[in-house]
Amino acid sequence: MNARMFAARVALPVLAVVAVSAQANAADFDWKKFQGKTVTFLANNNPVGQALLTYKADFEKLTGITLKVDGYQEQQMRQRLVTVMNARSDEVDVFMTLPSREGEQFAVSGWYADLSAMSKNEVATDYDLAGLSQALLKAGTFNGKLTSMPMNIEGPILYYRTDILKKCGVEKPATIKDLEAAAQKIKACDSTITPFVSRGLKPAVAYTFSNMLHNIGGTYMANGKSNLCSAKGKETLDTYSRLLREYGPPGVVNYSFQQISALYRGGRAAMSFESSNELRTVMDGGERLKDTGLTPFPAGEAGQVPTAIGWGMAVSAYSKEPSAAWYFVQWATSPEIQKRTALQGIAPPRPAVANDPEYRKWIDAEPVRKEWQAALDVLATKGSSEVGYPIVANPQSREFIGQAVQDLILKQKTVDQACADADKALDALIAQK
Repeated sequence: MNARMFAARVALPVLAVVAVSAQANAADFDWKKFQGKTVTFLANNNPVGQALLTYKADFEKLTGITLKVDGYQEQQMRQRLVTVMNARSDEVDVFMTLPSREGEQFAVSGWYADLSAMSKNEVATDYDLAGLSQALLKAGTFNGKLTSMPMNIEGPILYYRTDILKKCGVEKPATIKDLEAAAQKIKACDSTITPFVSRGLKPAVAYTFSNMLHNIGGTYMANGKSNLCSAKGKETLDTYSRLLREYGPPGVVNYSFQQISALYRGGRAAMSFESSNELRTVMDGGERLKDTGLTPFPAGEAGQVPTAIGWGMAVSAYSKEPSAAWYFVQWATSPEIQKRTALQGIAPPRPAVANDPEYRKWIDAEPVRKEWQAALDVLATKGSSEVGYPIVANPQSREFIGQAVQDLILKQKTVDQACADADKALDALIAQK
């Protein structure tokens, strides 16, 4: 979706013909049609993938299809996928993808099967294509081809310890300046606690950095060129890196979601800026259930413009079993399964789930879940899906953003040097078209 506002896509109407077509063709749907087949799923071992695979046995029982899971941590998963796809191998049938990151690149490379026809004509009666987020469906559509089905909606939010803020006389931060002042006060109040943590690992930085950039009012590009050396770009680079350098944990340049959630769940961080998906991980064990508050990232000059994206389920263009693979995709993104994963803290890409009685009961059971749902509502209405540069080489662009931030965290460059070096490299990427 590039820099377009996420909210603008949410309200787009669904053509009635889609729903009618789906219903007409699903009347005699046979879940056992591909019984005996094997589908290989390249999974990200993040909370979304983990929650889905809780129900692996249910899929196999329903369909008679054997689901072979090839699971890795995120970076390793992507390396594996690139190797398989470059070889045009049929080793992978279904894989998890982030359209906001690699969508254009994978589409240009021809790695996605087109799900347009199957999503309309080969669906169970209760699949409800119209009930999925139209914003996320459009985010996964390139040159008229539907490349993935949405698994979740997510974005980074601020997790904070209510007890530590109270002990240190700190109010919940309303602005980015408040956040830094709070971190400074917590550092003076309790030296055993990390005041603030967010992503410092180079390829992971853009996810959280983008939120701050947009809140401050910056943009990645202006007049076809990289814009990190603009006043707001430099302000964001300086602020983000200073927060991690002065108030983050040792070795923060190696931190992504796994390390951040472990630090916060273990009671060693006061404020954590991390994915809404991490609610499930952060609350594991229950230690943080009663002392955690959640809020969208504090406002900057441009207000609150949260990062809002979603993982998708894609079928490989090289799969020898695309129809059986599609059965797994539609099961995984069905109303029932997305309600079940929502009860594990995975925000559903189906708005109707929010009104489901069982889900509402789960939300209402804990104050932290109510705050999580409120933060997700802000993501859905105010969010931007621009994470890194809106170009085909988006994944590479994130490396240069992360490098600039790391150079500043480690005091290896000045802000002017870091942004200039990044802009030069990024302009070369932009020129590739």
